[in-house]
Amino acid sequence: MAQDKLKIVPLGGLGEFGMNCMAIRWQDDIIVIDAGLMFPEEELLGVDIVVPDISYLTENREKVRAILLTHGHEDHIGGLPWILSELNVPVYGTEFTLAYVEGKLEEHRLLDDADLNEMIPGKRLTLGPFSIMPIRVTHSLVDCVALAIHTPVGVVLHTGDFKIDLSPPDNKPFDLHAFAELGKQGVLLLLQDSTNVDRNGYTPSERAVRPKLDEIFSQTKKKLFFSCFSSSIHRIRLAMELAHEHGRKVAIIGRSLDNSTEIAQDLGYLDVPQGLVINPGQIRDFPANKLLIMISGTQGEPMSALSRAAVNNHKFAHIDADDTVLLSSRVIPGNEKSIYRMIDHLERRDAKVIHDDGQSGLIHVSGHGSQEELRLMINLVRPKFFVPVHGDYRHLKRHAELAGSMGVVEKTILLEDGDVLELDKGSATKTGKVTVGRVCIDSGGTSTDVVEDIVIRDRKHLSEDGIVLPIIAINKRTGLLENPPEIVMRGMAIPEEGLIAEARQVVQRTLEGSSSEEKADYGVIKEKIRNDLKRYIQKSTSRRPLIMPVILEI
Repeated sequence: MAQDKLKIVPLGGLGEFGMNCMAIRWQDDIIVIDAGLMFPEEELLGVDIVVPDISYLTENREKVRAILLTHGHEDHIGGLPWILSELNVPVYGTEFTLAYVEGKLEEHRLLDDADLNEMIPGKRLTLGPFSIMPIRVTHSLVDCVALAIHTPVGVVLHTGDFKIDLSPPDNKPFDLHAFAELGKQGVLLLLQDSTNVDRNGYTPSERAVRPKLDEIFSQTKKKLFFSCFSSSIHRIRLAMELAHEHGRKVAIIGRSLDNSTEIAQDLGYLDVPQGLVINPGQIRDFPANKLLIMISGTQGEPMSALSRAAVNNHKFAHIDADDTVLLSSRVIPGNEKSIYRMIDHLERRDAKVIHDDGQSGLIHVSGHGSQEELRLMINLVRPKFFVPVHGDYRHLKRHAELAGSMGVVEKTILLEDGDVLELDKGSATKTGKVTVGRVCIDSGGTSTDVVEDIVIRDRKHLSEDGIVLPIIAINKRTGLLENPPEIVMRGMAIPEEGLIAEARQVVQRTLEGSSSEEKADYGVIKEKIRNDLKRYIQKSTSRRPLIMPVILEI
């Protein structure tokens, strides 16, 4: 009978990076693996985050048993507040993952009603017909697991994000033995991370960055600014160890870094020597060569601490000539412009910038396995069927080809979001599609609005609140204003005369309070003008018009 088949239904993450979410269904029971978000492309105006459409789950709400989280990165847990507000089901994750989740749910006032349960690697849990064994894997974050899901037709193994690191800094290595055991028992389906399928060889261990970073610490004569992803606990720990060895005090700047280091300390992943960390306000009390400043903003986000410091607009972080700025992270595709713009500002300050350009030596390693690790995993578990997950279509296709060429797998299947794969002990067939898509979330102001469709949303927005165009003419050579800002308002449905004059003052004040470097960086200056005007108009009119600053170069 058709209902005696296991259904695998990807709701996000197959055909894009981010938004990872997958439903696994046996008859009247569904479990969900991960609940991620992705950040919007530039053309999604006014959208803060994008989460998967979970219509399939809400239509079957009484069948959903739980959400299981492989690890704590945003592309795996960031959609949880949105999903739990629609569907309050139990959530399972490792201790560190749940610490991140708690912070996120508290922010959205959902923590009191949430049912959070800790998963322990190696300890089995049962949900309806599913028996789940979390297996420790290594990644760029701590406390990550793969999930071996024992179902009535066989074992489905979901790797989560992983690389095979046998000597990680926290001495909790990748559990090769557990995967080999599964291979002996037989695996029906392997769902494997495709992120680095384009890279040959093996991904180096997290420990491999130590020699180069040690060298940078010993050669830096003045302040050392260190930026990495706030979730890279191993990297934060290494930076603190090196600071201690080289006699530098550590100041931590940026909310996300602050939160992560606090959680990592509470859970024993960071052992910070007494007196090593100082308050950002104490930076000026120490000589430059005795300071390590850990700062967030490695992707050049316009209002991040490092972007603001790069244009000399940060209360505590002042970057002087001959200071060293180390970006210990990769460039996320799509962020190249903002990162290189920030590097330009840093270079203008005569800072020495070290980033992952292939020339700087090993200052960053990926958290995802390269081709040989993907092959090793397939050889270890020897699955009957193989489905690549996590990546753009080209990554999934290449990964399916790699698995197919090994002669181990009986059948590789390429799935995209919404495809339904039906499995029994001997067959795997694509049988149809469910509704999937992107839900755009605008979390501006106090509420979280779902943007149903970007065009309808913009039309609605414009019809209700209008549009404001601040037009600023800046002299490209001098960075000075050519004439006072012009403000064009349309569709505001309120008397505009006094409002325009005041709005002009607001823009003028923003510009006067910005350095010439900020004015030369149109991304930063537009964001500042938009924020200040939005605040003023919302306060004085209770409206939220679309604000689109226009910069004219003269």
